[in-house]
Amino acid sequence: MTQIMYPNKAETKSPLRIIDLFAGIGGIRTGFEKVYKEDCEVVFASEIDENAKKTYYLNYNEMPHGDITTIDEKEIPPHDIILAGFPCQAFSVAGYRKGFEDTRGTLFFDVARIAAYHKPKVLFLENVKGFVGHDNGNTFKVVMQTLKNLGYKVFSEVLNSKDFGVAQNRERIYIVAFLDKSIDFKFPKKQKLNKTIHHFLEENIDDSFYYNNKPLYEKIKTDVKSKDTLYQWRRQYVRENKNNVCPTLTANMGTGGHNVPILKDDKGIRKLTPRECANFQGFTHKLKFPKDLALSHQYKQVGNSVTVSVIESIAKEIRNVL
Repeated sequence: MTQIMYPNKAETKSPLRIIDLFAGIGGIRTGFEKVYKEDCEVVFASEIDENAKKTYYLNYNEMPHGDITTIDEKEIPPHDIILAGFPCQAFSVAGYRKGFEDTRGTLFFDVARIAAYHKPKVLFLENVKGFVGHDNGNTFKVVMQTLKNLGYKVFSEVLNSKDFGVAQNRERIYIVAFLDKSIDFKFPKKQKLNKTIHHFLEENIDDSFYYNNKPLYEKIKTDVKSKDTLYQWRRQYVRENKNNVCPTLTANMGTGGHNVPILKDDKGIRKLTPRECANFQGFTHKLKFPKDLALSHQYKQVGNSVTVSVIESIAKEIRNVL
């Protein structure tokens, strides 16, 4: 097991200590810090992807520890809240759907063993919508029962990003568990979306993002007509998003340009930039990428992340009941 060296937090004035597991680029952390501000402190973070760790460090000046499966729970600092957007590949309809048979699926139990030892006040978990129905619902039942066996009162709900201030169609399951069983928690109510895709687009986009004069342009030019919605190139055809919001951003954007949503503007047809994808995930302009980070990794990191505005809305409700 890896031994963790961390500062002495015993005299901290922060009322809530947070650990950030499967931290990615810090999306869940960002949402909680926007709510709690100086009233919380992240005392530990873990992320296995080396490129994501670099982005996390650039934005938070903290380098996450590595593989959580090699870290003894006793070496993790005491904490009040666990944040864990545990990997979704094992449960996603886009993956192999092996669930707990896939070794990645067992990473939930690293969350469980840490919670069993430290007994934090709150667990905040996030996963893909398909997690709920995997294996006829058995995977989800195991997770819920595990949390209950640890002594937690558990609440869960599927929320869509487009109902929380950003123009992206992104459904995710959120699980919030409280050690205090007297707590009656309610997830935030939907908000009317009063923004269009244009609120999330940037100006003066580099020519490299445009398909003009490239082979793909001839295949898509007649189908990409409106400037008020986003499209997807499905290798054989163009799919229009008729609800006029951004389609779900995924880590697959990092595997090729055809996975990145496309749009039409005054200069022609282009794909979203990583910065724009971050906008559709509710990140502020403070999010920075390392200068030497390849575009493919930037797309992957944003697609793997969360919608900050949804996290913020849930964090407000958690604050209200604690």
